[in-house]
Amino acid sequence: MSTFAKRERLLLADLLETAGPDAPTLCEGWRTRDLAAHVVVRERRPDAAGGALIKPLAARLDKVLQEYAAKPYEELIQLIRTGPPRFSPFQLKQVDEAANTVEFYIHAEDVRRAQPDWAPRELDPVFQDTLWSRLERTARLLGRGVPTGLVLRRPDGQTAVAHRGTPVVTATGEPSELLLFAFGRQRAARVELEGEPDAIATVTETKQLGF
Repeated sequence: MSTFAKRERLLLADLLETAGPDAPTLCEGWRTRDLAAHVVVRERRPDAAGGALIKPLAARLDKVLQEYAAKPYEELIQLIRTGPPRFSPFQLKQVDEAANTVEFYIHAEDVRRAQPDWAPRELDPVFQDTLWSRLERTARLLGRGVPTGLVLRRPDGQTAVAHRGTPVVTATGEPSELLLFAFGRQRAARVELEGEPDAIATVTETKQLGF
């Protein structure tokens, strides 16, 4: 597995273990047990995981998620730590890097930032650049439901257009924070917003940002 994906996987497992099964997360309606079940099902039950994107499979996904959430919490944590099954595509380094680095970073922050005493992590520049690369490629998909224009900007001035339109809201922050913002964690992301007040309020409140 890739260095960043493996690191974020193990961090997520540690955070879930420390928080316990009933702690809050930034995922609306999910406690830590639900989040752990989601991660395991995504990697180990491809027959159900497609329900996140394919509506006819949504009922099956809900059923499988409930089944996994009912398992012993310690078992879910161990399944996250040990990773996907032997013949899973996620075992391939390229697939792991592409699919899991952002996934595990976001969910680790979902656990961390739901706690009252959280503080931003110090992330190395290489990891920040990796997250920015992912964000650049997916910005328009993530911003497809935003009712205003939305530009994501790094402190060094690099930008990615998430949605074309007017009025325009510009979100400035480190790639890690912009990624959280673009994935719908607007209130927990440390970004500065510029634009008309009504437009900023609209972007902050929209639930269609991200997946």
